[in-house]
Amino acid sequence: MRARVRERVPVVVQGRGRRRTGARVLWVCAEAVVTCGVVVLLLVVHQVWWTNQEARAEARGQVSALEREWGMSPPGDPVDPARSARPVRPVGPVDPGEAGDAVVPVDPGAAGDGGASGGSGGGPAAPSAAFAVLRIPRIGLTAPVAHGVSKRAVLDKGYVGQYRGTAAPGAVGNFALAGHRNTHGEPFRYIDRLGVGDEISVRTRARTYVYRVDQVLRATSPRDVGVIRPVPRSIVKPSYGYGAPGAYLTLTTCTPEFSSAYRLVVWARLVSAG
Repeated sequence: MRARVRERVPVVVQGRGRRRTGARVLWVCAEAVVTCGVVVLLLVVHQVWWTNQEARAEARGQVSALEREWGMSPPGDPVDPARSARPVRPVGPVDPGEAGDAVVPVDPGAAGDGGASGGSGGGPAAPSAAFAVLRIPRIGLTAPVAHGVSKRAVLDKGYVGQYRGTAAPGAVGNFALAGHRNTHGEPFRYIDRLGVGDEISVRTRARTYVYRVDQVLRATSPRDVGVIRPVPRSIVKPSYGYGAPGAYLTLTTCTPEFSSAYRLVVWARLVSAG
């Protein structure tokens, strides 16, 4: 009898290699997502926390340096840098992209430093030395004030910036300032808490000027240039502002927080100089 030959039929198992490949792909994707999340978290920490620490240290150092310098030299109008401010120039709207996140737009020629974008308006921004110290007891603020509203040279250092072409501290006209609401020291974060009657002081080498808040414009357009004119009045909300010359102080910043959609404006009048 012939022996039966048993043939073995190979069994091919399919899908196991594909499952392994799919698992590896999922693992790589998961690692990529986690890595991206960590990078984003570090960027947020840097922007929200670390920039504040750096800018506040810079601002505190500048305030200390100014006060030491003033303490070693006698006061007097002839050496007061605020009195050497540039002559007033007309203000007008510019591209809101140049306004940054803290300011109401001004004439780019008057800004002199490229606007708040740090030089995008024509030429690099020159560093601005602080010439005054701003104090607002109501919100515990002490900050140096420098000429210009360049982000790189002024605002990102935690300074408050004076709009080019606006009046000197204590002078008739509008001493108009801008500051960050969030990040980079955020000196103007809490100016929304100011109300009628709150006092604001500006110290220069010559003397200290005290202003008293009497109007707050909670939100206006970034193009509302009327708020920083010599006699400030909103061109968007004309019921806010003034109708006669005086010695005014204007604070501007962004609102709501972490947004540049609108501008918050605080106005004050000079009440004393000593």
